[in-house]
Amino acid sequence: MATTLYYYTGTGNSLWAARTLTGLLPEASLEAMVQCPAGPVRPRGTVILVFPVHVWGLPGAVLDFLGRLELQQGARLYALAVNAGQVSRTLLQLDEICVARGWQLRGGWSLVMPSNYIPWGGPGSDALLLKRFEDAKARLLSIAGSIQEGHILPVERGPLWQRVLFTAIYRLSFSKVPAMDRSFWVDAKCNGCGLCAQICPAGNITMAEGRPTWQHHCEQCLACIQWCPQEALQYGKKTPAYPRYHHPEVKVGEMPRKPGAFPG
Repeated sequence: MATTLYYYTGTGNSLWAARTLTGLLPEASLEAMVQCPAGPVRPRGTVILVFPVHVWGLPGAVLDFLGRLELQQGARLYALAVNAGQVSRTLLQLDEICVARGWQLRGGWSLVMPSNYIPWGGPGSDALLLKRFEDAKARLLSIAGSIQEGHILPVERGPLWQRVLFTAIYRLSFSKVPAMDRSFWVDAKCNGCGLCAQICPAGNITMAEGRPTWQHHCEQCLACIQWCPQEALQYGKKTPAYPRYHHPEVKVGEMPRKPGAFPG
């Protein structure tokens, strides 16, 4: 049975996870959610959704994709939520959507990776990054085995305090996320290369007089700030002091670009 992995990514963690899992499964292929043609998406066979946790819940781009997804009869659905250690109830949220659509989510896993949320600091020490990469590889091998064997498993969830506190924050903040790009700014190192506009999976950045301008439909994936080759993009007051992060095995040319985004 063919397998399609649909992924959403900003700094490469979810792309790396989806790509690694693809290599562990027979007849598996990758599709970027932001590059799927407009209109319904009707995959057959096994479907695996791979995405980051944003503000302790499903990103808006993933919700949009789910709204277009039409599972065909006999399709098997799984999900992988990439996070920095706080999956909260993201996979439960997804499971509720699946139940409402008449789908069965046969398994949902949390995959802990280095943090890319730079407003709260860097990704951690080299030793921490190495451990998380190695742990993630082992976990993906186990997940691939469960999928191949056709297991039906309960979705994973964070502890109760996360599911109460962080879900409340998600619900209060979700509608405000698009305008959170007001905190981005560029310093004197910006050379107007336009990579930030090219790489934004939301197509949220345009260039004006050689400088990026955010259009207030942000996803808070932070691709723009993390991939900037000059480290010229900032968010708030603290990020000039923090190291940047994107997955070291993902190259900028491999990142999916939203159709119609700034061409460079």
